[in-house]
Amino acid sequence: MTKTPQRAGKTSGKKAAAKAPQSAAGAAAPNPVERAGAAIERALVDPLTSALKRAGLRRAQKSAGEVAPAPAKPAAKPVSTGAGKPGLAISPLAVPFPLIPPIPGVEIATGRAGFYKHEREDLLLMRFAEGTSAAGVFTRHGVGSAPVDWCKRQLAASGGADVRALVVNAGCANSFTGRPGADAVRRVATAVGKRLDCRQRDVMMASTGVIGVILDDAKITARLPEVEARLTADAWAQAGRAIMTTDTFPKGAYATALIDGVEVKIAGIAKGSGMIAPDMATMLAFVATDAAIAPAALQTLVSLYTRTTFNCVTVDGDRSTNDTLLLFATGQSGAPKISRPGDKRLADFREKLEHVLLDLALQLVRDGEGATKFVKITVNGAESPASARKIARTIAESPLVKTAFAGEDANWGRIVMAVGRADEPVARERISVKFGELYAARDGLVSAEYDEAKMSAYVKNQEFEVSVDVGVGKGSATVWTCDLTKQYVAINGDYRS
Repeated sequence: MTKTPQRAGKTSGKKAAAKAPQSAAGAAAPNPVERAGAAIERALVDPLTSALKRAGLRRAQKSAGEVAPAPAKPAAKPVSTGAGKPGLAISPLAVPFPLIPPIPGVEIATGRAGFYKHEREDLLLMRFAEGTSAAGVFTRHGVGSAPVDWCKRQLAASGGADVRALVVNAGCANSFTGRPGADAVRRVATAVGKRLDCRQRDVMMASTGVIGVILDDAKITARLPEVEARLTADAWAQAGRAIMTTDTFPKGAYATALIDGVEVKIAGIAKGSGMIAPDMATMLAFVATDAAIAPAALQTLVSLYTRTTFNCVTVDGDRSTNDTLLLFATGQSGAPKISRPGDKRLADFREKLEHVLLDLALQLVRDGEGATKFVKITVNGAESPASARKIARTIAESPLVKTAFAGEDANWGRIVMAVGRADEPVARERISVKFGELYAARDGLVSAEYDEAKMSAYVKNQEFEVSVDVGVGKGSATVWTCDLTKQYVAINGDYRS
């Protein structure tokens, strides 16, 4: 989570609007990777890829149950020493970190740079094989951060080709730090490049933590020799823990896919539990595959699937300055190199990639600060998918709705309130609201079969669904969210303590 150093003001972003995710070049002008990816995407004739664009949300809804099955209900307990913030209880919605095998062409090491007062690892280094392709999507936040600026610029310069390293620190966002913050990023990239025998621009950077504090790059560069010496192919779990802030459990996902009969691996980690309302990816997420995919095709894929995964979750309605999703393809699997995102040989890979991204995105919601409820909100009958998404986000981010969820109150009136204030076309006389399969309202009125006892019993579940039909069209969208509890206030009230 990325927060301001001012006690009076946690960074707040506008509610994320329904618009295309920002690509590696930023909002001002598309970079070569983005232009190539956009051209390829426009030219796709592969029916599957076209279907993905038209029905991505429907597929994401269907796959959500497969990707993130209902977890066991562990008793709350302190997080393990060395990860996250001391004293926080593990989310009751937590899922275990998966077994992730080595990904050919990826080496990982973690260490302690000392951005936190307590003993914990807060530094991650990844080294990639020569020829690794990279692509990314980043925050649309108006302030942004030095590492986000760096990644956009370097991906534009290299076209996403031959990226060799990733450096991530937790504890300092290096956002709103001006030229000094940018210089700190450059110095780290230079030091890493010298150690790994690559160019500055081949090093990607990401940071998370307190806003307004300039990165003390000496803390990172001083640790590089020992961290480099620890590089290993098998450290995904350690990587997931090293990037945590107020997270209560590390987040990872893994899948295998076939490309032209050759098995390829896809693995990823993410961090985030608060300030989650992305309009790109969310917080920090890093995914690697040993598939051989050209940078432009990789950019098209990551941009496309961000829309149906990370852009469909929200915890508190605030967007971070540092949101970064990076996807790396090492090409070490032996599968043929793919240069078109619509290539039929990528069909299984596309599906599994989306599964990994959705798995990570849903884990962010499960670890929402103070969360006790995991809620799927679906809006149907809207004028367009974009309209449906805006209505769903408005419901999911309403404090009144979220506190009702926390209180296990099936207050459907608050949902109707949120639908109306989304400022999207709705037909009041045709609106319906359901909790699971239980109708609270039909055709603009309280449902004839409304049963308060059944509704109350349903929302006592840790996980439940709310669906709304607004009766004006065929647009639909799903957003996943959590409740808003007293613990959210407690965590954020002393975030910098």
